[in-house]
Amino acid sequence: MCGIVGYIGERDSVPIILDSLGRLEYRGYDSAGIAVIDGSGRLTGSKAEGKLARLAERLRNGGSLSGKVGVGHTRWATHGKPSDANAHPHSDCTGKIAVVHNGIIENYAPLRERLIREGHRFASETDTEVLAHLIEAHDRGNLEDAVRATLAEVRGAYALGVISSDDPEHLIFARNGASPLVVGIGEGEMFVASDTPAILQYTRREIVLQEGEMVVVGRDGYKLTSYDGKHVDRDVISVTWDAGSAEKSGYKHFMLKEIFEQPNVIKETLLGRVDETGDVQLAAELRIDDDRLRNLSKIAITGCGTAYHAGMVGMYLLRSLVHLPVEMELASEFRYGDPVIDRSALTIAMSQSGETADTIEAVKIAKQSGSGVLGICNVVGSHLTRLADGTLFTRGGPEIGVAATKTYVSQVTAMTLFALYLARLRESTPLERLREIAENTKLLPAAVDVVLDTSADIKAVAKRIRKADSMLFIGRYINFPTALEGALKLKEISYIHAEGYAAGEMKHGPIALLDSRVPVIGIMTDGRVREKILSNLAESKAREAPIVVVANHGDRDAEAIADYVFWVPKVDELLSPIVNVIPLQLLAYHIADIEGKDVDQPRNLAKTVTVE
Repeated sequence: MCGIVGYIGERDSVPIILDSLGRLEYRGYDSAGIAVIDGSGRLTGSKAEGKLARLAERLRNGGSLSGKVGVGHTRWATHGKPSDANAHPHSDCTGKIAVVHNGIIENYAPLRERLIREGHRFASETDTEVLAHLIEAHDRGNLEDAVRATLAEVRGAYALGVISSDDPEHLIFARNGASPLVVGIGEGEMFVASDTPAILQYTRREIVLQEGEMVVVGRDGYKLTSYDGKHVDRDVISVTWDAGSAEKSGYKHFMLKEIFEQPNVIKETLLGRVDETGDVQLAAELRIDDDRLRNLSKIAITGCGTAYHAGMVGMYLLRSLVHLPVEMELASEFRYGDPVIDRSALTIAMSQSGETADTIEAVKIAKQSGSGVLGICNVVGSHLTRLADGTLFTRGGPEIGVAATKTYVSQVTAMTLFALYLARLRESTPLERLREIAENTKLLPAAVDVVLDTSADIKAVAKRIRKADSMLFIGRYINFPTALEGALKLKEISYIHAEGYAAGEMKHGPIALLDSRVPVIGIMTDGRVREKILSNLAESKAREAPIVVVANHGDRDAEAIADYVFWVPKVDELLSPIVNVIPLQLLAYHIADIEGKDVDQPRNLAKTVTVE
């Protein structure tokens, strides 16, 4: 998830691009860069690791940069650590072509190898640089044709922009997959950006590129086509949002926007990791020797908060598929709990930011014990990724809301992929079953979409139970962590006391709390513990507790016992936490919003906890 900006017109593009990038910095802040065609017709630019302010300072101190045609980029790293060299734009060997890019080029490695054999020299670790060199290789004097030929060779989900000093009257942009691009229409000038807020101060007239479309932009207009060159007609939209709403894509809060981004986050996390046969391929990413993984004696998983809950789902997955002993430990306790690990163990550390203090200290202890360390993380170049022996990136993009939503879903998806990979490596589960689960992961984005469509129904329930002083969330087996996560979300943003329990523990204490003022939310989707959960809910109902049930469509038992039902599609039981958590996220959001709480920045909480 990165931010792309382009400008062509009669004004100096540099201040416009910098201003627009500032409005997109929520999309990425690892590094930033700009490329323009200057007054002498040369392609020139500047880029810097870190936030946009560092690029702006470099431009102020490094002499003038100006040009009436330019592109800019703010980066969220996926290939290559944050650095000046890996910052966009990326150029070809001639220095005449530059590319900015958002997304992943899935087949960049073989393309890069081929280009190197043909004599191309690469200056970065990124997948993006391949695009610039491919365009150069295809260039026969027509930039549009060269870009079109390049698009025919690459696979992945992406948005990209191209500038060339050989064609100073045009910029070219293309989109494939979910990476957004909008074209802003001005008077004698045109703007392109990853999102509306970047250009809203300059124009309110725009078109939105769809998947598989390319646009050639000039000062006086644009040409929109499909990848195969067919002309596309698109109505111009008049934007009526204010800038604040535009940053949230029309959503009231970033948290709600991020909840609705989750289908795409799942797609991004799966992208390129399940091959045509249904086998999960992670060896090149993990960088942990296969023989070491085959010979593991145990696995330890650690994390904090939401990451801990995602790791707990991973614990159940690994036990079920890999049949190894798996321990869970809060990172804040791992440091003091004298963990029994050695060279035959693997420690999996979960952290969205890769900077969580307790998790980093747990990793240091694991490494001192000789354990291998796998980081599951969202941020390339973070502390965790530097310490770990290998990293599996979650590709969730920046998360602005303090309460983690897409973090949880992307981490659970990544853990699912790792469990499938390790089980195949160790031959611990029949291959047919592993491939069945892997294929079923591809159904998850659509299943989550179905649940998101019920947001209004969940809001109606939120209105009815929002005045409760306390709520209990219950689940069993692989959906026990779902109950924990649902309770955490409600606590974080609504300030209502909530607890998640393993449902079988209700009779060991929590049932004493129940009466008509304490709703019980139970996860009762299909699986081997469904009937057990039904019994626990019956016990709760007998104490007059209002009953809310997460259940699969058409479950008559759920209808009979519940006061309210959140319906979700049926998926493989091992994948169900990814779907079942969505209504609980929405419930927490709607209660907090109705009660007028600060949803995106709840009191006393920070996005990344970098102190003990």
